[in-house]
Amino acid sequence: MEQALSNRPRRSRIVCSGRSLEVLEWGRSDAPGLLFLHGNGAHADWWAFTAPFFAQDWHCVALSFSGMGGSSHAAGCYDNASRAQEILAAIPLCGPANGPVTIVAHSAGGYPAMVAAALTNRIAAIVSIDSAIVPRSHDAKLPRPSVRPSRVYPGIEDAVSRFRFIPEAVEPDPAAVDYVARTSLVPAVDPETGSPGWTWSFDPALYGQINNAGLAVLPARAGCPLALLIGGRSDLLDSEVVDHMRALYPAGSPFITIPEAGHHIMVERPLELVAALRALLSVWPAMQHGSA
Repeated sequence: MEQALSNRPRRSRIVCSGRSLEVLEWGRSDAPGLLFLHGNGAHADWWAFTAPFFAQDWHCVALSFSGMGGSSHAAGCYDNASRAQEILAAIPLCGPANGPVTIVAHSAGGYPAMVAAALTNRIAAIVSIDSAIVPRSHDAKLPRPSVRPSRVYPGIEDAVSRFRFIPEAVEPDPAAVDYVARTSLVPAVDPETGSPGWTWSFDPALYGQINNAGLAVLPARAGCPLALLIGGRSDLLDSEVVDHMRALYPAGSPFITIPEAGHHIMVERPLELVAALRALLSVWPAMQHGSA
């Protein structure tokens, strides 16, 4: 963990339809492109203890979608189509010009990745991490964060102590949780007292714009090899959901379970995630095979 965090990313910004987006980079720009995408309520720094392990062989890029991290808040642009356009805007940063880009996407980041893949031939493959496409019978089980203004905390330590994952994380690495929490904060002013403080960087409005309709068609439309990494203790991908997704993904798509992980695999089992990604990317998609 310390070794990964010591490899600090290069930080820059890109613009997509007037929206300013935060980008982190590790590795040589002439290496093959590996683009990391986060889920709802997260940001590019969630990959700070994953991406550096790949920086020797890949040009690693992590994007913060609109409304999260250091990217602009842009209510009305938090749907999968808008996020797909942001992915397309980030792809030119990934690796050699016009070269293939592999995407690693956590949770809700997997959906716009598939939308984007249908719009460009530069996406060579997508590895989704606990990115659930559930049958209708499971819709009510999905977490529904409330849409309300984020609280302003008087100090950083107050905010860090209140940081929580949705859904709840399974035995997360304390150092990873602390890093994610601290990089999720931005200065703010308490609207009631006028006092300075700290609040979460994501726009609460994004949760009111989540629409899971139509996800089932995305794997077939993506037009590129797909793989799925599954948290063995995930609240979102039980055996019924996994079976449902096997029927949606292309035949032979790798399904790989990380046994003791929940939904937030990069903070629960960070080294196991790195090992699984390394093993997968060393043989796939050139060799299609599946495992569970």
